[in-house]
Amino acid sequence: MPYIHERDDWSAFRWDEGAIAAKLAAVRHRQGRLLGRMEGLGFDLRNEAMLRTLTQDVVKSSEIEGEILDIDQVRSSIARRLGIDIGALTPADRDVEGVVEMMLDATGNYDKTLTADRLFDWHAALFPTGRSGMSKIIVGVWRDDKSGPMQVVSGPIGRERVHYQAPDADRVDAEMKSFLDWFDQKPEIDPVLRAAIAHLWFVTIHPFEDGNGRIARAIADMALARSEGSAQRFYSMSTQIRHERNDYYDRLEVTQKGDLDITSWLDWFLGCFDRTFDGAEAVLANVFLKARFWEKHVRAPFNPRQRDMLGRLLDGFEGKLTSSKWAKIEKCSPDTALRDINELIDQGVLQKAPGGGRSTSYSLIEAAQGEVRTGIHKTVQS
Repeated sequence: MPYIHERDDWSAFRWDEGAIAAKLAAVRHRQGRLLGRMEGLGFDLRNEAMLRTLTQDVVKSSEIEGEILDIDQVRSSIARRLGIDIGALTPADRDVEGVVEMMLDATGNYDKTLTADRLFDWHAALFPTGRSGMSKIIVGVWRDDKSGPMQVVSGPIGRERVHYQAPDADRVDAEMKSFLDWFDQKPEIDPVLRAAIAHLWFVTIHPFEDGNGRIARAIADMALARSEGSAQRFYSMSTQIRHERNDYYDRLEVTQKGDLDITSWLDWFLGCFDRTFDGAEAVLANVFLKARFWEKHVRAPFNPRQRDMLGRLLDGFEGKLTSSKWAKIEKCSPDTALRDINELIDQGVLQKAPGGGRSTSYSLIEAAQGEVRTGIHKTVQS
C-alpha cells in the first residue's frame, strides 16, 4: 500500500463533514468559553495561567520526542521573555532557550507569514549545537538523503520496524512551497480543522533531519492562535498529546498509509483538542487556588526562603521535598531548613503527618477550605 504522499491526488485531502460537525461545534464552543473566562481575569492571573500553559506546552512537546527539559529553566526562560515577574530566574541552557524561542515566535507572532526562512530559524533554534543527541545533523535547511531515506522506525538495531517513509529529499522544496502557500491562504475551512491538516501535512513531508514533530505541533499551535486572533495561550494541546502519545503515533501511521480521506485523523485531533480543555480547567483552578493562598497569607511573616519554597509547592513541585533538599534549594543549613519548616507549622501553613523520626513528613495546608488539591499535595520529610 502506498503512502499518501505517493498518491496521484496527494494533498487533495477530503473528509466527511457530517461525521465531524458535532465534535467541531463542541470544541469551538469550549474554546470560546475558555477565552471568555480568561478575559474576565485580572492581568496577574492571566499572566500566571499563560506562564503555566506555555511551560507545559514546551516541556510536553519535547517529552513526546523523548527529550526531557528542566521545567524551572523553561519557566524562567518564558517569564523573562514575556516580562513576567517570578522572582529569581533559573539560567536556561541553549537548547531550552531555543525551543522556547520557537514556541513564542509561533504563537506570539501568529499573524505573521510562515516562510521557509522562518522555519529554518526555528530548526536552528531547536538544535543550537548542530547535533541531535550524539549525532551531527544538518541544521536550518531542508534535509537530504545522503544517509538514506527519511524513515520513522522503532525497535532494536537489526530488527527495526518502519512505521513511515517520507518523500524523497529532492521533492521537499516543492512540497514545502505548496504547504506554505496553502497555510497562509485566506481560510476557506474552519481554522481548527486547518490546524489539524497543517499538523498532518507538515509531518508527512518531514522536511528536516530531526525536530519535525515539535515543529509540526508549533505550526498547529500557530494555527490555533490564528483561530482565536490572540497570542495569549491558555491551553496546551501538546500536553494532551503527550498523555495520548501512543494513540497519536498510531493515528498518524494509519493516516499516512491510507488514502486522502482524513476523516479519522480529524476526528481524533478534535477529540484530543476537546480533552485539552480539561487540562486547561485544571490549570485555571490551580491559578485561582494559588491566588487565594497568597491572599489568605498576605500578612504572614514568611522569610524569603519560605516564600520561595511555598511558591514551588504551589507550582507543583514534583516528588517529596526533604529538609536536605530544602537546604540545597534555598542554600541554607539543614538546621535552618528545619526551623523554616517548624515556623510554617506554627503559622498553620504546613501540617505534620502521623509518624516520627526520619519518616516524619509535612503537607501543605491549602487556602481553599483547607483542601489539598491533586498535584499540589507535597510532603516535606525531615
